[in-house]
Amino acid sequence: MEAIEFVNNYSLYVEEIGQVIKTELQPVLDELKGIDPHDLVQPETWFNSESEAKGFVWKMFIKRVKKNNPHE
Repeated sequence: MEAIEFVNNYSLYVEEIGQVIKTELQPVLDELKGIDPHDLVQPETWFNSESEAKGFVWKMFIKRVKKNNPHE
C-alpha cells in the first residue's frame, strides 16, 4: 500500500478504532482525528498490506492511551 492510499484511508482506520473502544478512550481517539495523516508518512512510505497500515494506526492509539494512563 502506497503512502497516498494510507493518507486516503486514515480516517476510516481511526473510525474503525472508534467502533470498538470504550467511551472513556474517546479523547485519545479525538487526538488521532486531529492528526494530518500527511505528517505520519513520507511519500516513499510503503505498507505491505492494509492490515499493516491499520496496525500502524492502532500502535499510535495504544501509545497515546499508555501516555495518558501511565499506571495501566
